[in-house]
This record gives sequence, structure tokens and C-alpha cells, in this order.
Amino acid sequence: MYNRSFLDNLKNFFFSRSILSRLILVNIIVFILANLVSLYYYLFQIPSDVSICGMAVSKFTYWFAVPSNTLLLLQKPWTLFTYMFLQENFFHLLFNMIMLYFGGTLFLHFLGGKKLISMYITGGLAGAAVYILAFNFLPVFSNVSKCSMALGASASVLAVLIAIAVHIPDYSIQLILFGRVKMKYIAMILILIDVLSIQKENPGGHIAHLGGALWGFTYILLMKNKWDIYKIFNLPGSFFKNIFKPKPKLKVEYKKTRPLTDDEYNKNRAEKQKKIDAILDKISKNGYSSLSKEEKEFLFSTSSKEKY
Repeated sequence: MYNRSFLDNLKNFFFSRSILSRLILVNIIVFILANLVSLYYYLFQIPSDVSICGMAVSKFTYWFAVPSNTLLLLQKPWTLFTYMFLQENFFHLLFNMIMLYFGGTLFLHFLGGKKLISMYITGGLAGAAVYILAFNFLPVFSNVSKCSMALGASASVLAVLIAIAVHIPDYSIQLILFGRVKMKYIAMILILIDVLSIQKENPGGHIAHLGGALWGFTYILLMKNKWDIYKIFNLPGSFFKNIFKPKPKLKVEYKKTRPLTDDEYNKNRAEKQKKIDAILDKISKNGYSSLSKEEKEFLFSTSSKEKY
């Protein structure tokens, strides 16, 4: 029963066509594609690795992971975007997608789908930028700056998590073993883990995470000060949306009116003439400036009709 319910919820999530489900689905598809390509090379005994500084890197990773080598980056600028959807290890993918689902669900609820996709992309770009700058300007990475490559959704995911934590810092969620914990404490712990992990394995990944976190933090501060940079990204989308949006058909309503009898017509005309005479009499006694706004408009509309 539990498994059936879980599968139904999973199916409903991916068929919901939300921005969050699409992001997760893209990551899963890229993961499957990368491993199918690797399997193809293996089955047909095709060399699948590229040598970078004496290290073997799969061709798929070589073409879609972002390099810290700026000359190599100029040859593959698309990697600034593709790296944030690429995971080759199953547990790397699983952890990132769980964190994205957790943070993305809150983000969708409080800030919406348009901001979620913008945060994911710009958070990933910020992570790549900080990673590249660090590996090219910090002395500790001088020996590996020409060889390093980064991949994974972690920078984008952390940008989403930190952004929503800054937006709703006192919002509490239930965690297994820990009970209810406020978002601000979760954000602090995640950042602290990355800072303390830089000296250990995968320093480039942790630095990229911090770049994404910095962007998520910065964006929410700007938004709270009434400066929403994502409105710039919405302009092209709104433009094309308006172009392809079907124009509403003009609806013409015909109102049937009963023709006036001779007596009714003569009565209306007499009342109008009486009102005109009163206004003209007022002008002769006190001048045109003594008329009210309504009297001026009535006199103007009547005189216009008389001309035409």
C-alpha cells in the first residue's frame, strides 16, 4: 500500500508539469544519457576517455562539464549551462535531487515557478564564475587550474535553498532525528559544511556551492529592497508570450431599443430645449464662467449634435 502510494505521488509529481518537476526530470535524463553513452563505448570497445593533464576524463564529461581553464572554456562556452545538469554518479544525482525537491517545493510556494528557474540558472552561473575565478587567482590551485572541471547541480540547488532560507528564515520544517528546525539554521549548517570541506576532497565543487549560495543570499536581499533583477529576464518571455497569445475576438453586442412615439420624442425635445434656454439665460446674466462642468459639457454636446 505504501509503495503504491509512493509511486502514485511520484507519477503525479512528474505529470504536474511544474517547473520543479521539469528541472528534476532534465537532470535525470542527462544522467541516463551520460551513462548510456558510457555503456555504448564499453560494449563496442570504443575509447571513451580524454586525457587532461594526465587524468582520464570521459568524453561526455569533457564536453559538458565546465573547465577552470579559461582557454578551454572559450572553446566550450555552453558548459557554463550544461554543467549544472550533469551528474555521472547515481548518489550524487540522488542527493542533489532530494535537496532540490525540498528547497524547490518551498521556493515554488513562496516565490513562484518563474523565479525558481531563474534562481536555478543564475545560481549555477554564479557557482561556475566563483569556481573559475578561485582556480585562476588563488595560489593554492595554481597547479590544477589548467586541468580541473566541475559538474553537478549542487551550486544551483544551494542557491535555491539559501534564497528561500533568507526569504523565510524563521519557517520551521520537520527533520528526521532533529525535529523542527528553522530554515536559517539549515542554511548556516550547509554553508559551514562547504567552507570546512574546501581543504578536503573536491575543493572546486565546494567553492562552486558557495558561489551559488552567495547569489541566492544576494538576490533575496536585493528583492527585499524592491530591486528584483529577475524582472529583466521576464521581459523577453513576456514579449513572446504576448506575440503568440491569441487575440480576443471582438464581441459586438446589439441592443434593441424601442422606437420613440411622436409624443415621447416631442416631450424629450421640449425638456432639452428648456434646459438649453436655462443655461443660455444663466450665461446672459452671469457669463459663461458661471456654468458648472456638467452644464458646459451638456451645452457643448448639444451644439455639436446640432452642427452635424
